[in-house]
Amino acid sequence: MTRLRATLALGLVLAGVLGLLGATVRVPFVALGDGPTFDVLGAGADGRTVVDVSGPVPVYPTTGQLRMTTVAVTTQVTLFGAMAMWASGEEQVLPRESVYPPGRSSEQVDQENTRQFAQSETDAEAAALRYLGYPTAVQVGSVLDNSPSAGRLAPGDRIVAVDGRPVTTPQEVVDALAPTRPGQTVTVTVQRGPLGAPGPRTDVAVVAAARPDGDPRGFLGVTPTNIVDSPVDVRISLGDIGGPSAGLIFATAIVDKLTPGDLVGGRVVAGTGTIDATGRVGDIGGIRFKMDAARHDGAQVFLVPAGNCAEAVTDVPDGLQLARVGTLNEGIAALEAIRAGRAPTPC
Repeated sequence: MTRLRATLALGLVLAGVLGLLGATVRVPFVALGDGPTFDVLGAGADGRTVVDVSGPVPVYPTTGQLRMTTVAVTTQVTLFGAMAMWASGEEQVLPRESVYPPGRSSEQVDQENTRQFAQSETDAEAAALRYLGYPTAVQVGSVLDNSPSAGRLAPGDRIVAVDGRPVTTPQEVVDALAPTRPGQTVTVTVQRGPLGAPGPRTDVAVVAAARPDGDPRGFLGVTPTNIVDSPVDVRISLGDIGGPSAGLIFATAIVDKLTPGDLVGGRVVAGTGTIDATGRVGDIGGIRFKMDAARHDGAQVFLVPAGNCAEAVTDVPDGLQLARVGTLNEGIAALEAIRAGRAPTPC
């Protein structure tokens, strides 16, 4: 009896220790789940309009809601917590390095997400105003000190062509530079002066250097950005959000406010997708969680990036209509079709 009691006591102690460890010790995993959604046609938590459009142009009233969606990331995951999340199926448990790459701190990842969010705002504005017919161009956004372009190109120079190849977007500049190699002379054709009254074209010769990251392409040391000749002032106010996936929804909100009629038509529309300055929509991660959160917040329609359609159709929440979107034009067309009682292009 004494030995039996001792064995039972030891077993209870070990079980208690294991239970304590399982409930408190963190494991190298993160969990993805439904995140909050935000109506970009309305006001944020601080009371400011999320997408505020002003200027000497007509700004039209909107109805309904246009909700951007997010994914919640849980970083402090215990062993028992990970097991419970995996068993429930409501959250996705992933190795921590899939969200926070090795060698990069959480702060560095958060900073990069903040930068991407700011860039998505800029690209959304450019895409929307381009859609509305305002003239656009690509310019030098910044020039690195001691780079091949320092003293030859300057912020604000509008880039017209690279080695004779016309360019109108930052990506076209990148594509034009792809064949170049260190030591090669690259001819950058620029214009200086206001977008509406540009100066003469000037060819600037820049000798490409080796890239710091070891990429074989030539390095000029400039960052191209899009500009739009427009009197419209767009201000987007939504703090504590990171990543580029709100671009499509921001651009759609700008178009809705600057065009007659009502794109959303009193409905609750949600969506996701990156966007570049030309209006091309890119796919994102966590589409399942974004659709679930959108439906929970009353969405009837969800704009799905074309690249996410195959995944999205496998787990569509009841009552949520999906619309396949590859460009901003297609997103606007989908909402116009729904408003008119027609079916949008499905996933």
